[in-house]
Amino acid sequence: MAVDDVTQTLLDGFDVPAVLLAPDYRILAANRAYRLSYGLNGDVVGRTCHVVSHASDVPCDQVGENCPMRAARWAAEPRRALHVHHMPDGDRHVDVEVRPLYDSDGALRYFVELLRPTQAASASPRGAGLVGRSPAFLRMLEAVQRVADSETTALLLGESGTGKELVARAVHDGSPRRHGAFVPVECSGLTESLFESELFGHEKGAFTGALARREGLVAAARGGTLFLDEIGDIPLNLQVKLLRLLETGTYRRVGGNEAQQADFRLVCATHRDLPAMVTAGAFRADLYYRIAAFPIALPPLRERREDLPLLVGALLKRTPGGADKHLSAAALARLDTYDFPGNVRELRNLLERACLLADGDLIGPEHLPSLAEADAAPGTTPPPQEITTLAEAERRYLARVLASWRGDRRDLAARLGVSERTLFRKLRGLRGDVDSERFAR
Repeated sequence: MAVDDVTQTLLDGFDVPAVLLAPDYRILAANRAYRLSYGLNGDVVGRTCHVVSHASDVPCDQVGENCPMRAARWAAEPRRALHVHHMPDGDRHVDVEVRPLYDSDGALRYFVELLRPTQAASASPRGAGLVGRSPAFLRMLEAVQRVADSETTALLLGESGTGKELVARAVHDGSPRRHGAFVPVECSGLTESLFESELFGHEKGAFTGALARREGLVAAARGGTLFLDEIGDIPLNLQVKLLRLLETGTYRRVGGNEAQQADFRLVCATHRDLPAMVTAGAFRADLYYRIAAFPIALPPLRERREDLPLLVGALLKRTPGGADKHLSAAALARLDTYDFPGNVRELRNLLERACLLADGDLIGPEHLPSLAEADAAPGTTPPPQEITTLAEAERRYLARVLASWRGDRRDLAARLGVSERTLFRKLRGLRGDVDSERFAR
């Protein structure tokens, strides 16, 4: 069998798109899965991998991306990276693995490149779930890809509104437990009296109102994933019970004596600084080290502004009445200057409100009034104003109030926090104003 036939047979043995590359990025052979994925019906031999997957005339590392071939060359071992590739059905996230091949003399001859498109996120606004393609987003997604296909506990760290539950679902969907249940638990909503009952279940008669045996959330997650959201909010005295579950893999229903076997993959999330809480004695060190095996930082929206147009398009498609709407260039530029303390959740709410305010299909800056309100919030620099006396400021304020007040003088005095007599005296000072004359009689 000729060398070319051997090479092709080896490549066709992979169930994912695969190519044999020369050190200068030229494709020497490709399997059928590669041709189908990239819509290449003709011969691809001689083309470079970066032209096919990125439509770029230069390698990835020359345009700011992490090139796994370059990394594999220097490390002399396989390397992986997450890229966005151009495919016939649109841009997609692809996990790229490159393996260097050496001859009998130890000289580098070839690279095998394996490409695994991921379903964990979308690189286009048509996708559901996670959406993004900025460097910060890709770093987070690459970490998700690496931990998903394992039983290792993942700890998601990020501000509120960054999509921690979506990331937890992505970890679950990429794991061997994907066909099991995904059970989210909001730890901040679990009171001390409910903690054990909700997590572990209870026996009939265990406490007042326990009319029947009830399975807990740990049992509901059997064979799947248990997601403990805001784990930093669990009271210190309850953390030992969670630690015992994680260390022994067993638990008891409230009111029960028989040990139950747990079977779940754990994903945790928090917006708190757990190491600082450990130092302060507010979080158990042993529990922290048990759940922090693989931390994943979720970037805030202000650190992935490149994703704004993509996120806006995706969120509008998911918003009732927003599928046909789009933002003007001025509105998008206005969003780009905002820091989004509420992150993607806040962006979603802004767009939902804008869809209700916009009569047509175009959303402009005027349909984003909360951003103007944020500019005027405390802590911002107000526009310069003329300096006047307190008496004059009070007079002007009363004049504005009187122009819109439709109640009587007694109610107005109560709202202003003064006696009716004091209000009468102040109104007499607004001579010549029709409303003041009405109230001062």
